[in-house]
Amino acid sequence: MPEKLDFSLASFDEIAGALGAKLKALRLAQGLQQTELATRAGVSRYVVQELEGSGKGTLMSLLRIVQALGRESDLQGLFELKVNSIAQMEQAERAHRQRAPRKYSRKPPAALGSVR
Repeated sequence: MPEKLDFSLASFDEIAGALGAKLKALRLAQGLQQTELATRAGVSRYVVQELEGSGKGTLMSLLRIVQALGRESDLQGLFELKVNSIAQMEQAERAHRQRAPRKYSRKPPAALGSVR
């Protein structure tokens, strides 16, 4: 497996390259050729080659390849909310709302154009 990269210190290109190297290592660990992985993922071999080589491609292509490799569960951590304080816990709890609160006008009803 490729060396672990500290994302907080890395450039976007370095992160993309590390992700591509990880995808290649996972593919090779399963004994798959690029063409076979591409067929399973429903993408072209060129897409697999580009993602592995430079880490560049579309989000949909990445998701298809991750799924074809059987590694969907690896993405779960991307969506976990990390809470460090009570204030953040309270904010996270409020974030579960489906809609933003309505903003009401502070003008009296007569000023809003009511008809007599």
